[in-house]
Amino acid sequence: MRKSLFITAVLAALIQTNSCKQNDSKIAEGQTDTEKIATDGSSETQKLVAPPNVPNPIGDRAARKVIVKLETIEKTGELADGTQYHFWTFNGTVPGSFIRARVGDDIELHLKNNENNTFPHNIDLHAVNGPGGGAEATFVAPGTEKVFNFKALNPGLYVYHCATAPVGMHIANGMYGLILIEPEGGLPKVDREYYIMQGDFYTKGKFGDKGLQEFDMDKAIAEHPEYVVFNGNTGALLGDGELQAKVGETVRFFVGNGGPNLTSSFHVIGEIFDKVYIEGGSKINDNVQTTVIPPGGASIVEFKATVPGEYVIVDHAIFRAFNKGALGKLKVTGPENPAVYKKN
Repeated sequence: MRKSLFITAVLAALIQTNSCKQNDSKIAEGQTDTEKIATDGSSETQKLVAPPNVPNPIGDRAARKVIVKLETIEKTGELADGTQYHFWTFNGTVPGSFIRARVGDDIELHLKNNENNTFPHNIDLHAVNGPGGGAEATFVAPGTEKVFNFKALNPGLYVYHCATAPVGMHIANGMYGLILIEPEGGLPKVDREYYIMQGDFYTKGKFGDKGLQEFDMDKAIAEHPEYVVFNGNTGALLGDGELQAKVGETVRFFVGNGGPNLTSSFHVIGEIFDKVYIEGGSKINDNVQTTVIPPGGASIVEFKATVPGEYVIVDHAIFRAFNKGALGKLKVTGPENPAVYKKN
């Protein structure tokens, strides 16, 4: 009996092992060794744009050398109406400029620390395979510049951020952004693309207090932010900053969470995400109401605008939306669609 069970177990193990090998072989056959993708010899200096805008889609171009130039800038700006904050930024905005490349690209990244800054900075790009995501190679004192190169091996949407100690303080002051590595052939075409990043801010004063607010380390350690906002300001996606679309258009949001502490429950009131690229990777989930985005994480969401109106963008940890600032709007214009929605 024992001998029979032993033989059965051995046979099962052999079958399972052989099956795994066959599956691994099939997976390997369907994958490209991205390290071996050759560039076509051309190069481009990426034209960076301010959020919520993004550079043009990659399309089906060949891999090439892409030069990206970022500058760390410490500046005072508006966190809320009548409330100022001393932000630390990439390229002067929160979030920093959206970087767009494709798998197989050779990326040459320049990081300059503005001569008027006070603190050293660097950059850790989650799209990099290498020590510190580039942080080791880019530590820059004010008035200096560093350059490093990396090959884009993994398609997906990735966060980048400053990783100079104290890391949490640099991130909390606004030093984060997104880098998209598109797959071969590019992402499917859509009509509109926008760039949104959530961040939590820790001020000495309470939410709504006027004047220049200082960073509060004790609140940051306790994870008690006064502000939770999109794109560095309570009004960044409201009023003149409202995102725009037309009925019938497909909209894609590149959404990141700079943190440094809070997880986002990203939701658009009155819309359902037709597609969600889970955690910014290659897996797609369909028909999603709210998607979870951790600090240092990202997601791509897509939906079709079917009914005109104003759609409120929130972190569905809802007090953050209506009491801490995580609020934006998408305005959809066009003809009514009573077959989908009708107010009686």
